[in-house]
Amino acid sequence: MATDIKCPKCGHQFAIEDAVSEEYKKELREQMVAFKKQKEDELAKREKEMQQQLQVKDQEFARKLQEEKQLVQQTVEANLRKSISADFENQVKMLEQNNKDNEDKLKQARQKELEFLQKLQELKNKEAELELDVQRRLQDERNKLSEELRKLEEQKTAARETEYQLRLKELEKQLDDQKKLAEEMKRKAEQGSMQLQGEVQELALEEMLRATFPFDQVNEVGKGIRGADCIQVVRNNIGQECGKIIYESKRTKDFSADWIEKLKADMRSLGADIAVIVTQAMPKDMDRFGEKNGVWICTFAEVKALAHVLRDGILKIFLASKSQENKGDKMHMLYDYLTSNEFGEQWKAIREGFLSMKLSIQRERDAMEKLWKAREKQLEKVLLNAAHIRGSIEGISGTDSINLNLLDEGEEGAID
Repeated sequence: MATDIKCPKCGHQFAIEDAVSEEYKKELREQMVAFKKQKEDELAKREKEMQQQLQVKDQEFARKLQEEKQLVQQTVEANLRKSISADFENQVKMLEQNNKDNEDKLKQARQKELEFLQKLQELKNKEAELELDVQRRLQDERNKLSEELRKLEEQKTAARETEYQLRLKELEKQLDDQKKLAEEMKRKAEQGSMQLQGEVQELALEEMLRATFPFDQVNEVGKGIRGADCIQVVRNNIGQECGKIIYESKRTKDFSADWIEKLKADMRSLGADIAVIVTQAMPKDMDRFGEKNGVWICTFAEVKALAHVLRDGILKIFLASKSQENKGDKMHMLYDYLTSNEFGEQWKAIREGFLSMKLSIQRERDAMEKLWKAREKQLEKVLLNAAHIRGSIEGISGTDSINLNLLDEGEEGAID
């Protein structure tokens, strides 16, 4: 909206925009720009002066702050030197005291360790002596048992020999009474039935195993039951089961290869360690006992020696496996036991008992030595007085009258 102005002289009204010329506008603009620039220059100058003042104040403040820091640092360093010096002296004293205490503790620990090693050595010596004594007793018991078994075997052999002789006499009588059947009886005695021949060898095998290995369990497998003819359960001298050996007895003219596979199947089903075929007829490629396809084959004359060897192998394998069983766990258990409070208290009780016994023995020794010294003085006094009396009597009656010696000549010289 235009602003109208009125002339004071003529009263004519006109718009103010018409009255302001372009030059006036330009001048106003220049003045406004100059004023603005002047104000900006003044403001910039004032800001520069203020920045310079701030820089001066900052430099002064930094200088004072540095001086204060140096003063505080010097004070702190002095106090710290004093504190460190006092702490160092205290630490040196404490270290010296700790070193002295540690030396005393080390001496006590070495002394205790020496006493422990001595007691441990004594225990080891006693344990070795006890082990030796136990081994000697076991050896004596084994010798006694072997002697008893040998006598029992001799008695059994004598009984079998007697029975055999009686049976032989009976057969001779039967042969004399039945002359007509002599040839047939002879043929049956030489050949017999295959079942009877096999049973005889089985019984002989079982009897031989029981007599040779009294600690083992020899079981007979009944007729009609699938499996080997005889099972030997190997046991050590303390009755532990170590393994099994199965035996198959064959008494035929020809060897069959099917026996081996059958016995191997029986060995697996019975959980046995070793299988043995005792046969009268050996395989064509074997002239003496040996192993074939995992089964041992031998004659009846060789089975005793072979059983000894196989049984010894089973015992050694069992002992080796037992020695490795839970070895790591046993070591940990032994370490835990040796470091436990229970072991410490037990060892402490042993040590206290040992010291008490040692002190008691020393007291008894001191008392007995004191008593012996007193009696020795009394004995010397008696002998001296007896010698004076003997000298006086011999001076009066001579040396051939009475024997007044309290001791023999050799003993008297020993006392002197």
